[in-house]
Amino acid sequence: MQQRTQWWRGAVVVSVVALAMALLAPTVTPARAADLVPLGGGSGIVINGEAFCTLTAIGNDSRGNLIGFTSAHCGGPGAQVASEAAENQGILGTMVAGNDALDYAVIQFDPARVLPVNNVNGFQIDGIGPDPAFGEVSCKLGRTTGYSCGVTWGPGKEPGTIVSQVCGQPGDSGAPVTVNNRLVGMIHGAFSEELPTCVVKFVPLHTPAVTMSINAVLADITAKNRPGSGFVPVGAVPAA
Repeated sequence: MQQRTQWWRGAVVVSVVALAMALLAPTVTPARAADLVPLGGGSGIVINGEAFCTLTAIGNDSRGNLIGFTSAHCGGPGAQVASEAAENQGILGTMVAGNDALDYAVIQFDPARVLPVNNVNGFQIDGIGPDPAFGEVSCKLGRTTGYSCGVTWGPGKEPGTIVSQVCGQPGDSGAPVTVNNRLVGMIHGAFSEELPTCVVKFVPLHTPAVTMSINAVLADITAKNRPGSGFVPVGAVPAA
């Protein structure tokens, strides 16, 4: 009887200690979708707390990193990236690579803080498409001028560029350009400064925009084995 009593008392002590440890142990709660900052192609981003640009697209590379792109003239490696719509949420990513000649910057985002989306304000990105041919209609979404579409004129003067009749202004740099919801490029700049950069009331004529081909960007990233190699946009679906 004495031995049974000692065993019972020992079991109680072990249970109490285990309960106390469980109560004192820190609770690790995974991030909820509601706590994440949504970012996708067309989202406004803030670089180093001062420069406003547009996110081209977001997805994963072959290493599993959460990757996005914008223009290199927005910032270089080490630059910190926040969401314009949720700047109070702080830094969400860091630029980890870039190419000034092709004007692209690679951003690595924190997957514990960012919700990658393929639809921003109705602007959908279903995957990567080929460089558009003359006459195809391209569309873009920029944080400054919003949504616009126009005909593709063909290759630009600079390597890897495409000229299309979409509009762009400062802040639209990096904005995604799509054909049939397939990403084909990012806004690089205006074709000319002699005409307005966007359609204005009673003036339907504006300078075309120069787009950097996303295929040229991804080829350069892969050739140099940079972060972003093997990039697949979030929500990508097979081409029809």
